[in-house]
Amino acid sequence: MFATMMHGAGDVRYEEVADPKILAPTDAIIQLAVSSICGSDLWTYRGYGEFDGPKAMGHEYCGVVVEIGRDVKTVKKGQFVVGSFCLSDNTCPHCQYGFQSSCQQREFMTGAQAPYARIPLADGTLVGLDHLPDPSLYPDLQAVSDVLGTGWYAADAARVTPGSTAVVIGDGAVGLMAVIAAKHYGAERIIAMSRHPSRQALAKEFGATDIVAERGEEGIARVMELTRGIGAESVLECVGMEQSMHQATRIVRPGGMIGYVGVPHGVTFDGQKMFFCSIGNARRSCAGKTLPP
Repeated sequence: MFATMMHGAGDVRYEEVADPKILAPTDAIIQLAVSSICGSDLWTYRGYGEFDGPKAMGHEYCGVVVEIGRDVKTVKKGQFVVGSFCLSDNTCPHCQYGFQSSCQQREFMTGAQAPYARIPLADGTLVGLDHLPDPSLYPDLQAVSDVLGTGWYAADAARVTPGSTAVVIGDGAVGLMAVIAAKHYGAERIIAMSRHPSRQALAKEFGATDIVAERGEEGIARVMELTRGIGAESVLECVGMEQSMHQATRIVRPGGMIGYVGVPHGVTFDGQKMFFCSIGNARRSCAGKTLPP
C-alpha cells in the first residue's frame, strides 16, 4: 500500500510501505475511512524536534475494523470505530483515574494517513459504533478522534463552570472545539481570541460572546478591559507558543485555571511570577496534543 511518510522538514513523500499486520494479540487492523493532517504535524514539517529517520504520518482517524488479535474483546470485524491519538489499555491505574493519555502502556498513534493502519491496545483505544454511519458523517466522526477531545479537555482542565468567563486562545480546530466545550460547561461569557474572519464567524456560531483580534500586549489589554480588569476564571490555551502562553498567564484571574493543550514549542515559565499571581495550579493537558513529561 502507499502511505504518507515524512523524511525531514518540508520533505513529505507518498510512497509504498508494507501492509500493517497483527503484531500483538491486543492489536487491530482498520481500513481508514477518513484521516487528516494535524496541527502538530506542521511542527514536524517546519523542522521542530529531532528527526531520526522517516516517520509514518497520521493520528486523527476513523474507519472499519478488518482484523483483530485474539485478545481483543470490545471491537469486532466489520465495526466502524473512532480511534485516539494516545493508545491506551484503559485498565491501568492512570487510565482508571481518568488519564488514559498517561497509560502505563501508552504509545502514540502513527501511520493513519494510509489505506490501512495497525492499532495497538485496540480495546482501550478504539470506540465502536453500533452501526455503519452514513459516509457524510465520516468527517464529523474523525474530528471526535482528536480535536474535539483535545478542546474538550482544555475546558475540563481550566475548570469552566456555569456562569463563568472563559477565554479561548487560538482559533484552529482545537480552539473552535474548545469554544463548544466551554459553552457546554455553562460559561456565560466566552472570549475567543481570533484574527481570521471565517473562524471568528464559526466561534460566534459555536457560542463565543466576544472576539478579540489583537495579540500580545494589545490582546491582553483588550481581554482585561472586557473583564473589567479582573481577568477570566478559565483560560483555554490551544496554540502552544511562547506568546500564547504569556497571554494566558496574564489574562487569568488570581485563583483561576489555565487548561493548555497546544503542543509546547519554545515555551518557558516564570515560576515566581505565576506563584505571586496565584495561578500555580494551571494544569497541563495530556489529553490530546501535549508532549509526554
